[in-house]
Parts: sequence; structure tokens; C-alpha cells
Amino acid sequence: MRDLSLHILDLAQNSIRANATLVQLKIICDENGILSIIIEDDGCGMDEALLKRVMSPFATTRTTRKVGLGIPMMAENCRLAGGDLKIESVVGKGTVLCATLDTASIDCLPLGDIAGTVVTLVSANPEKPDFLLQCKTVKGEMVFDTRQVREVLEGVPLNEPEIVAWMDASIREEIEPIFGGVVL
Repeated sequence: MRDLSLHILDLAQNSIRANATLVQLKIICDENGILSIIIEDDGCGMDEALLKRVMSPFATTRTTRKVGLGIPMMAENCRLAGGDLKIESVVGKGTVLCATLDTASIDCLPLGDIAGTVVTLVSANPEKPDFLLQCKTVKGEMVFDTRQVREVLEGVPLNEPEIVAWMDASIREEIEPIFGGVVL
């Protein structure tokens, strides 16, 4: 994958397949340039056996193919960039994936189009789950929460073209001053 937003898109799909009702995406870059990407869901979770195998490309819960490259590829990109990937999961409660990367590393992938990723996830899944995006750097922080959007829209589907365009513009407007070239 060419950037981290594509990894996030792929990994968030795991949460959707796990029947999560809320997927939280946290993107934090600290004062030392360490980028943390946390994907947390309240889906079905993984048992110990699957959790031990999940870093292998030959472990997947999908029936349409025999390999699952999303987590192993993200883990390798984290290690190449001086970071790591950790996963905690409890059956019936959900999963937390935490990826760290050193943005000063030449091997750190660019962050990519986070707004486009979130809008794609929301518009492809307009009814559920809800998505909470939180971004934070030394320059500021932002929050985008589909639960708040749903409340204001009072039943208007989140995949309506005008709503999709608004979400995209809104998220971009809030992310730009926070990340504005630091890790993009």
C-alpha cells in the first residue's frame, strides 16, 4: 500500500466485518514525530487462538480467500519505520489495534487521504457502524463523529451525494491545520 490511509481503510473493514456498532479511528502525532494510529471497535472480538495467528498472512476469517495481508503488511510497515503494531481483543467486547511509526524514518509511509478514507467508510456503510475520527498533533486536534451528524440530519442517509461532499470538505478543513504537510 502506498500510504497509511489505505491501511486504515483496509483495517477498518475488519471492524465492520466484526459487526462493530462503533469504529474509533485515532491518529496522533506527538512532539517527537511518533505517529500512533489506533483503530478500536466494539465488534465480536477475537479469541486467543486467532489473536496469536492474526499477524500471519495465512490467517483470515474470510471464506472467499485463504490469505489476509492487511495486518501483516501494516505490522511490517510499522517495523520498517521504527515502530510496532499491537493488537488486544476480547471476544464479545471488541478489538484495539495500535500502530506506531516514526515519521522521521525514511521508511515511514505518508499519512495519505484520511478525509477520503473516512468518507469512503461512512458512505459505503451509511447505516452502521458509526465512525469516530480523532486527530491530534502539537498543532491542534479535531473530532468527527457520525453519531452527531446523524442527530443533526434526522434520518437523511449519510451516503447522499450532498452529505458525502459536506463530510469530505468538513473533515479536510479540520485536518489541514493539524497535519498540514507534517506527515502527509
